[in-house]
Amino acid sequence: MPQTPAPRKTPGRPPRISRDEIIGTALRILDEGGVDRLTMRRLAAEIGSTPMALYHHVRNKDELLVLLLDDYATRTLRRPELPAQPRERVIVAAEAIHEVLAACPWIVTVLTADDLLSKTALWFVEQIVDGFVDCGLTLDQAVHGYRAIWYYTAGEIMVRTAATRRRAEDDRPIHRESVFADLDPDEVPRLAQVADRWEALTAQDTYSDGLRALVDGLATR
Repeated sequence: MPQTPAPRKTPGRPPRISRDEIIGTALRILDEGGVDRLTMRRLAAEIGSTPMALYHHVRNKDELLVLLLDDYATRTLRRPELPAQPRERVIVAAEAIHEVLAACPWIVTVLTADDLLSKTALWFVEQIVDGFVDCGLTLDQAVHGYRAIWYYTAGEIMVRTAATRRRAEDDRPIHRESVFADLDPDEVPRLAQVADRWEALTAQDTYSDGLRALVDGLATR
């Protein structure tokens, strides 16, 4: 006698997920594999849900990155005590941003999309813009001044992170062996003079010195 086929099981609803769970899982993926490994599909699989369920919380990867940036900034950014002198206010606010961002490896790639700005960081942006205005710049000039500082800060972090990764993967003095080998002192006398110290000099942390020079130049326009 033929057996009656078992009734088909219909899939139930995916488990309810929370924003905290999304943030925690996404941060783990970022720490393990970087921004390129973070996709909505993988995040859903790691949580045990579906991409469609994620879209009830975040519309796309960019919005997810903004959420992660804001969470990171909320946990790590601390408003420093600001000096009265406007140039010093600009410098202190910029250094606070740099210190926090430089400590987070995955954030370096996100910085290339500079429209992904955390709301928590807006207070620091306000201090930079306001400081420039108090230095005598117009509001438009102050915004441009902030942008110059942002490009310098983001670029410094990205270059230094890439250089650190390169040295960890290959400790050979790449610059000296390839670019700086047998320099012609008649053509590039200054570089020939410093060639044997180039790696050590460029490895030094000169962010604060460069920031101060940049702010001084912007504030006197």
